[in-house]
Amino acid sequence: MDTRRSEQAGGANHVGKTQVGSLAPGRVVGDGRYRLLAQFGVDERGDAHLWRARDGQLKRDVALTLLVGDPADPEAARLARRTLERATHASKFGHGGVARVLDVLALGSGITSSEGLLGVVVAEWTKGSDLVDLVAQRPVAPGAAARMVQALAEAVEQAHQNGLVLGLDHPQRLRLTPNGALKLAFPGPLPEATLRDDVKALGAVLYLLLTGRWALPGGPPAIPAAPLTPQGRIVPPRQLIPTVPADLSSLAVRTIEDGGNGGIRTSAAILRVLEQVAEEEERTQLIKAVGGDPAAETEGTVWTTKKPVKDVARRRKLALGVTVLVVATVVILAWGGLMLINVFQGDSKASGPTINVAAPPASSQPAGQPPASSQPAPPPSPTVGPAATPQAVAVYNPDGKGDNTARAKYATDGKPETVWRTEKYKQQFPVIKSGVGLVVTFKDPINLSQVKVSGGTAGTKVEIRSATEKNPDLADTKVVGNGDLQDGDTTIPLAQPTQGEYFIVWITQLGGEDGQFLTQIADLSFLPAG
Repeated sequence: MDTRRSEQAGGANHVGKTQVGSLAPGRVVGDGRYRLLAQFGVDERGDAHLWRARDGQLKRDVALTLLVGDPADPEAARLARRTLERATHASKFGHGGVARVLDVLALGSGITSSEGLLGVVVAEWTKGSDLVDLVAQRPVAPGAAARMVQALAEAVEQAHQNGLVLGLDHPQRLRLTPNGALKLAFPGPLPEATLRDDVKALGAVLYLLLTGRWALPGGPPAIPAAPLTPQGRIVPPRQLIPTVPADLSSLAVRTIEDGGNGGIRTSAAILRVLEQVAEEEERTQLIKAVGGDPAAETEGTVWTTKKPVKDVARRRKLALGVTVLVVATVVILAWGGLMLINVFQGDSKASGPTINVAAPPASSQPAGQPPASSQPAPPPSPTVGPAATPQAVAVYNPDGKGDNTARAKYATDGKPETVWRTEKYKQQFPVIKSGVGLVVTFKDPINLSQVKVSGGTAGTKVEIRSATEKNPDLADTKVVGNGDLQDGDTTIPLAQPTQGEYFIVWITQLGGEDGQFLTQIADLSFLPAG
């Protein structure tokens, strides 16, 4: 989705107070530093053009908010200065829900009047998906929409406590990160934006996710406007999509509309409702998972409590017991068969000539001939040495922030009761992102032969990749082994022993099903060639 063109972003035919036809991919702005790559939208209210660009000095992608206008127009210049001032204040604000402002360029300070720009806000580039593209396919599931807005509402709440207006009341300024959270990717609040506008924007974003329609003025042409009742009120999402919960539908409308005594005016109030919705969804999903057992409501899910981990352990013990029973039965039957053969062989010796039904000894086999057994001899197991101890382990996610980074250490601590797990996903990889994994670092290079995964989630598909650094691009790593995790322990042999200092256990398919996809790993052992 990062390859969207200007016309898809809704801004190809837009002409502001000055001609902006020269704003095309390949043009360099900001005193020759930033090369434009692709346009992601136009906030027509402030003539702000949203671009992805390449920083020629630092060799990295950035998000540019280009304020287009005539430098000779004093009113336009005044409004642009106000936006740049607000962006400068925002540069001191740090939160995962807002892209960090890297630089603010003004006339005479980074840009010239000949560029047709009144200012530029430079922010870090946010990997992920375009919000407009996301809702263009279909509305988002209510539970997922609530979680997305919850992360954004936390950023608004913290910013407002610091007296900052974020200016997120335009959907093309937002992006969905690989972790499923919304982020303000193109900072630069309009000059007249208020704290109330941020709160209303949260309701409008929720409405957009639930219905695919935008309920505030000034939205992009690519998104249809929210319908109104004959009285001029916004039609609740539940009337458009009957599966939307009543509380979420009411939250969206009450946050957007100004009239009445039931309106929601603060992000803190929105967070309280969203947290209640999230808790209710967790209980609902848990009841479905355990077949409607009400007692399970207080036990939580594998995400938050140890109870499901114990359940997994019980299932593993049960599976192990069944396996032992089956093996014992096979051994007993085989022993009984041998006893019957011996009995019949004894009778034949007493009554007549001996018929030799056994295979001749190995020494009597003709040279170069296989044994008489119907099954070929298994290949010899590769010789491995004792497990190598990693110097460090971290979550590897080239698309963004990793899953449960604080728990990564549990994957190599040798304790089966502590686990690392991914986040819970509604959709299977690679719909949301290509994968996630763990990267381990060894003090000295090892000649890796096998990787043993203990306590892994069944159904998970993993690749073992070698790397030349701790945080490489996925394309720069090499697949040296792969396998499917089973209940209990799974040993993944490499195609051939591989020398290296960095190895990645890369998850390409999660365990679980029905919108509850998750993988956990209790322990990893790295076995070098013996």
